[in-house]
Amino acid sequence: MNTPAAPIDRAALPALFAPRAQDTHKGSFGTVGVVGGGPGMTGAALLAARAALKTGAGKVLVGFVQDTPPLPCDPMQPELMLRDFRSLLEEDWGVTAWVAGCGIATGALAANALSELFVLRRGNPLVLDADGLNLLAQGEIRPTWGAGPVVLTPHPAEAGRLLGVATAEVQRDRPAAARELARRYQAWVVLKGAGTVVCAPDGTLRVNTSGNPGLATAGTGDVLAGMLGSLLAQKLPLDQAVHGAVWLHGAAADALVARGIGPIGLTASELADAARALRNGG
Repeated sequence: MNTPAAPIDRAALPALFAPRAQDTHKGSFGTVGVVGGGPGMTGAALLAARAALKTGAGKVLVGFVQDTPPLPCDPMQPELMLRDFRSLLEEDWGVTAWVAGCGIATGALAANALSELFVLRRGNPLVLDADGLNLLAQGEIRPTWGAGPVVLTPHPAEAGRLLGVATAEVQRDRPAAARELARRYQAWVVLKGAGTVVCAPDGTLRVNTSGNPGLATAGTGDVLAGMLGSLLAQKLPLDQAVHGAVWLHGAAADALVARGIGPIGLTASELADAARALRNGG
């Protein structure tokens, strides 16, 4: 009989709450590059980017997978630097972690953008989410992402597509599905859902116990991807970055519900501020 996976332990995440030294600057906390936001899905990339910034990244750039950027500036978060994906990938912006796939769609432009990113990421951590996973499952892109940590963030249906099985089969044994994906792709796997399962490439499992049904709404996965990219860019220890982002995402939802915000009607946009407060001891 398989031993039940251990829960993610907040006490095992000291780097998530470590105070910052006085003599730091924006370059001290990494740069996140977000590649996504195809036509009609601009908001997905912005949700990930805003979450990355508010989870503590020093700088965040967005490369929209459209022929021209859909807007020159994010009026809600003007600190973000907005580009088209080609200029983001073809110039060296000092990116220390990548988040790709949020709202990217599944056309040829998206596949080309991801394939180019895999070649150019220079071993920096990569979080692959949403339609990036669907392109992988369809064979439109291949896992030729080279050296450096990779985190795959499927929900159960995406996991089923990657494994070639029905969603119900994934749900029957979520730890086994996460472990098989981690083995197959030699990547960290964050299998989302009630009791998110996190599996390291070596098969080590953890189950998240934070979170509530308020997370069952559009955009929360994009926020999680941004949080993962942010903590990886900040160079937290790899296990603390992955486990920490998953725990923080759920804990932010719990904090909002404790304040009477949700679970019904909780929105993805509200999570980043709550996560920021938690990292700062709030």
